[in-house]
This record gives sequence, C-alpha cells and structure tokens, in this order.
Amino acid sequence: MARVYNFSAGPAVLPEEVLKEAAAEMLDYKGSGMSVMEMSHRSKVYDNIIKEAEADLRELMNIPDNYKVLFLQGGASQQFAMIPMNLMKNGVADYIVTGQWAKKAYQEACMYGKANKIASSEDKTFSYIPDCSDLPISEDADYVYICENNTIYGTKFKTLPNTKGKTLVSDVSSCFLSEPVDVTKYGVIYGGVQKNIGPAGVVIVIIREDLISEDVLPGTPTMLRYKVHADADSLYNTPPCYGIYICGKVFKWIKSMGGLQAMKELNEKKAQILYDFLDNSKLFKGTVRKEDRSLMNVPFVTGDADLDAKFVKEAKAAGFENLKGHRSVGGMRASIYNAMPIEGVEALVAFMQKFEEENLK
Repeated sequence: MARVYNFSAGPAVLPEEVLKEAAAEMLDYKGSGMSVMEMSHRSKVYDNIIKEAEADLRELMNIPDNYKVLFLQGGASQQFAMIPMNLMKNGVADYIVTGQWAKKAYQEACMYGKANKIASSEDKTFSYIPDCSDLPISEDADYVYICENNTIYGTKFKTLPNTKGKTLVSDVSSCFLSEPVDVTKYGVIYGGVQKNIGPAGVVIVIIREDLISEDVLPGTPTMLRYKVHADADSLYNTPPCYGIYICGKVFKWIKSMGGLQAMKELNEKKAQILYDFLDNSKLFKGTVRKEDRSLMNVPFVTGDADLDAKFVKEAKAAGFENLKGHRSVGGMRASIYNAMPIEGVEALVAFMQKFEEENLK
C-alpha cells in the first residue's frame, strides 16, 4: 500500500529517509550485529548514539554551553509537575494560559505552590494570543510559563512575553525545530518529540545550568529531579534508547535540509498555501486570528458539523489521514510539521477545492 499523507497532530509524520535508514539498520546497527532496540544503554555503541544526537541538536539550535540537554521520559505532561517541583523556590509561578496544555500545566502547578494565571485567551476559545507586553508579573515569581505553539487551537506566540526579568519556561512540543530560536531567552525550553522530531516516548529538556540544583520541593521523587538526570548525562536509568536514536537521525536530516532557517522558510511556504486557500474559500474558514496563526497546526471548519464529518470521511478515502479536529473543538485540523512534504499540502488544498465545488449550496 502507498504511504498516505498523514496530517496527525502527534505521533506524526516522520521523514521517509529517516524511516528507510532505520529500517536498513533494524537488524544490524553499523556492524554491531544487533538492533539499537536490543543494545545496552551502557555500551560504547549506544553512548556514541546519544552523544552524537546531543551534539547535533546543540549545533542546530546553537545551544550555549551553560545549558544542559536532557533526554527524558514521561512526555511533556510529566514536565507539568517536574517544572514546579524543581523551580518553585519561592513557591510562586505565573502562567499564561493559551490552550489546553498550558491550562493543564497551570492546574498541575497549583498542586505545588501559588500558580497565578496572569493572562488567558480562554474567553474566545483560545483562538488568539493575548498581549503579553506588560503583564502583572508577580514580584516573587520563580518563573513565567507559556506553551509556545498550541497544537489543538493552532495559535503561536510570535513575540515572547515580557517577563520583566523573570525566568521564561516554554513548552515547544509542537513547534520544536520548526524555526530558529534564541535559547538564551529561556530558562527552560522543552517538548515532547512525537510531533516534529521522533516517536512518542521522549521529551527533550533544555535547561540553564543555574536552574539545576539539589534544592527541590520536599518529596520530589529521584526520577523527577533535573540534577539527577543532568549529572548522569540522561543515563541515570535506561532511557528511551530507540526513540533517542530516531531523534538523532531526524537532527541529521534537518541539518541535511539546511538547518532551522531552511525549515522555517519551507514551513512558511507550506502554511501560506493552506492559509491562502482558507482565506479565499467560500466553504472553509480558519478559526485563528490571523496574526497568531501557527505554521504547524491549521484548524478549520465549514460551520456545519455534518459537512465537517463528511469532509473528514471523504478525505480519508482519498489518502489524507488524521484531519479530524481535536475532540474538544471539533472541525478539522491539518498538522503540517517539518516532515510533511509541500506536495502533501498542495494535494490537500486541491482536494478541499474539489470538495467545496461539490458541496457548496
């Protein structure tokens, strides 16, 4: 069977070259006589894999030496607890709630200290990013938290909030490696890899060294202490070895494509094709305020739930998978991560055009 165009929000499409390479190495990785799935994480061969992955990521993102790169488990959701447990020294943190995942992170932080919701876009179903140029930042806040790209709602911070000198913590799960970033603007930048980088089961945390200490909230489990993982170079316990190996291959693929600037240009081109169609369509419309639109996740609706369902069904039959919107908002959503080829977006728009002609009353 031919490969479909997979518009899933995550686990999501991976570069075909990476999958082919992994398939070729499945039974024998570089003459070791075994698969990466089978080798000890303490072996020399695996040590090279994880070290090379980190080196490539550092190069791609231009990560300064005073930041640690950690390959962890538990997904982004585990970070919702790990961040306050490790960073809430004063017991206070400010949260900007622009979607479901930021809201969940905020709710989790409330269990560990005083979490303040200092801005939110919930009043309009998270369809925009609030103005964050002059927020009521708490004087004793340990950090300010954002989810930078909102997978469900298709919004993206184009300008980082003014944290008034406080540490910025950002969940970048769904825009990870989609464009260049200035890591020095963040105290912690982290994300689950299953959207843009690899298979589910790995979360990458990039954390400034001065934020890593023994001084954590009482009762913080050993496995949830950044210092434990930083001191052991992400090998405190058995890491998600195979997932990290695939991430490493994706880092190399991005480098071969020209790095993050090239990725950004390609992603802008893909997004424009889809947004231009939505802006001129008589049937479909985007749901996000124009200036806050994500390059990665594009939600849209027809305004008729039955027609939405018909579209998703016919699209699936035509080889366009996972276009149904998140269960909490309905409609449709096309996730067009790095590995989605431009041909996939063009084919989707052609299909939408045909559907519009056939169904416009």
